Amino acid sequence: MASRNRALFSVSTLFLCFIVCISEQSNNQSSPVFACDVTGNPSLAGLRFCNAGLSIKARVTDLVGRLTLEEKIGFLTSKAIGVSRLGIPSYKWWSEALHGVSNVGGGSRFTGQVPGATSFPQVILTAASFNVSLFQAIGKVVSTEARAMYNVGSAGLTFWSPNVNIFRDPRWGRGQETPGEDPTLSSKYAVAYVKGLQETDGGDPNRLKVAACCKHYTAYDIDNWRNVNRLTFNAVVNQQDLADTFQPPFKSCVVDGHVASVMCSYNQVNGKPTCADPDLLSGVIRGQWQLNGYIVSDCDSVDVLFRKQHYAKTPEEAVAKSLLAGLDLNCDHFNGQHAMGAVKAGLVNETAIDKAISNNFATLMRLGFFDGDPKKQLYGGLGPKDVCTADNQELARDGARQGIVLLKNSAGSLPLSPSAIKTLAVIGPNANATETMIGNYHGVPCKYTTPLQGLAETVSSTYQLGCNVACVDADIGSAVDLAASADAVVLVVGADQSIEREGHDRVDLYLPGKQQELVTRVAMAARGPVVLVIMSGGGFDITFAKNDKKITSIMWVGYPGEAGGLAIADVIFGRHNPSGNLPMTWYPQSYVEKVPMSNMNMRPDKSKGYPGRSYRFYTGETVYAFADALTYTKFDHQLIKAPRLVSLSLDENHPCRSSECQSLDAIGPHCENAVEGGSDFEVHLNVKNTGDRAGSHTVFLFTTSPQVHGSPIKQLLGFEKIRLGKSEEAVVRFNVNVCKDLSVVDETGKRKIALGHHLLHVGSLKHSLNISV
Repeated sequence: MASRNRALFSVSTLFLCFIVCISEQSNNQSSPVFACDVTGNPSLAGLRFCNAGLSIKARVTDLVGRLTLEEKIGFLTSKAIGVSRLGIPSYKWWSEALHGVSNVGGGSRFTGQVPGATSFPQVILTAASFNVSLFQAIGKVVSTEARAMYNVGSAGLTFWSPNVNIFRDPRWGRGQETPGEDPTLSSKYAVAYVKGLQETDGGDPNRLKVAACCKHYTAYDIDNWRNVNRLTFNAVVNQQDLADTFQPPFKSCVVDGHVASVMCSYNQVNGKPTCADPDLLSGVIRGQWQLNGYIVSDCDSVDVLFRKQHYAKTPEEAVAKSLLAGLDLNCDHFNGQHAMGAVKAGLVNETAIDKAISNNFATLMRLGFFDGDPKKQLYGGLGPKDVCTADNQELARDGARQGIVLLKNSAGSLPLSPSAIKTLAVIGPNANATETMIGNYHGVPCKYTTPLQGLAETVSSTYQLGCNVACVDADIGSAVDLAASADAVVLVVGADQSIEREGHDRVDLYLPGKQQELVTRVAMAARGPVVLVIMSGGGFDITFAKNDKKITSIMWVGYPGEAGGLAIADVIFGRHNPSGNLPMTWYPQSYVEKVPMSNMNMRPDKSKGYPGRSYRFYTGETVYAFADALTYTKFDHQLIKAPRLVSLSLDENHPCRSSECQSLDAIGPHCENAVEGGSDFEVHLNVKNTGDRAGSHTVFLFTTSPQVHGSPIKQLLGFEKIRLGKSEEAVVRFNVNVCKDLSVVDETGKRKIALGHHLLHVGSLKHSLNISV
């Protein structure tokens, strides 16, 4: 019997070995998709487009010239059809990397070789760090993991991220994906993240590590609110708001970040679908901003402008309008199906198709797609070992820590002392959250550490759900009993993707269901400190908690990513001094009751009782304001250097030399001839940590202009994040360009320098500055 068992064991072992060996062999054979495989097909060596020594323009021209019209049309869609006779494989353009490599889109996927990738905090929380170097560091890690996955056939090279739309309305389900409500912050985030994704270690601007894409262009910030749907919504936007709120992040993406792609959105802007608007695409992106790359539609956008918006009478006309407007790539298959018909009907000629696919091919060539085996290129040594590394996962933890915002902290409440807390009650619908922590457009994380797990690593913790996020059926009694028996309570509440997501906007700003009742009753019963943790993309009206003395601390943690539980515990127990600031205004419920989401106006209108939007224009009460935050220490600011007067030198025939002017055009010789070395001057601030522990601090420089052209109440000129030890001080310098930084946008969308009295703000410090001619 024993020998028979050994024989069976031997056969089983051999069979298992055979399966494993076959599997390993299969894994080892996994390879990236690429063109110009000269090793496999030596005849390709003679093709000019396969010659990496030639210019990209020459290679693209050669390639396009070899294709038939039918073959060209195959490269207009996101699932590009290869041409085997030229050694060009099919390619899936759609991959996502919003806050880590995602498996949304089909261009990237997780396999046995790479089962997951580092899942960083959702963008809204990363933005709350106000740390530009962090934005870029995350982008760099994401692109490294993407390249590693590409090398084993698990990812593409073109990633349709980041989302840089302005978080205009607190109800928007996709606000979580954005850097917030401020154009300056969104622009700086866009540039840094794009650089992190795209820049190669060799620094060659003609090469891309991966290709990023800034989306959704433009004035897109409503998904499905009441009877308003993004697929049919016409965003009525005046030129002033378009120029000073909605366009700046996209302009920065292209002009400063050198992004490889821009995605046009579903909605119309002033009656024209963005993906068929030649002024917005060819005129601005390609013309004024000089995009070096391709313009892609949001998925099915061309189909939508035909079937839903009725902007074209036939599918062929829709394809023609989008191509002639400047669209290069159609996400999905619509253009591929109907482009031939559009050509035959004389609606568009082959030259327009050549132009579109040339932009697409040029991008792939900058990525090395036409340079043969990627294993022999710059990032050829990357592989599964470079995904989910310890350093990458630590960056995910640190990113969450840096973004967490402390909003309330009664004297002596936080941080909690691990030695003083013998029993901790951890309560709430997000207290043991996993997937909720990573928001939307996520991949498969390396692992999860929930808030409960993170807290339990430090002190003995007992958990009670209380209710799920929707919080209809609540077991509040059990949560109350647990709170009454513990030394301290951490309540983790908020939202998830059932409350706010793509395709689903909120209708109110209350905590969902019975969450407010859960929080209030638990706090009432607690005998120790009560820490309220809000996990969400958007803000809530939590005035009740702000005013409840039993709730000793409030933290907003966004959707903190795979290491969210560790980061939350680090802040609560004082291992990390919180330094995040709110990237968006938290409004009271009364705001959304009188402001329809579909009203795109940023500026207030007193005659209609319209209060305006964002900290730049909103005139009403807030629950918490943009940039609000507390810390465990204290920072003082002292102004060292800033001018009191800036004089602009005008040409002799300038009309403002002979008449009173309220403003000047922010272009012209006077923008080069201001005092203090041109139109630039410096602001120097001494910042000192006067508290009893080290900490990081964001120094915000705001400006208030004279009230002309409906100028903002105040606007963010710049910000710098610094770290100071106890009693340490440092000088922070801001370089200010009068024409760029102190200008405002007039009613026609043009930048103007307001003459007269300006205020510079840093915290409670204010400095007067006069601009004259």
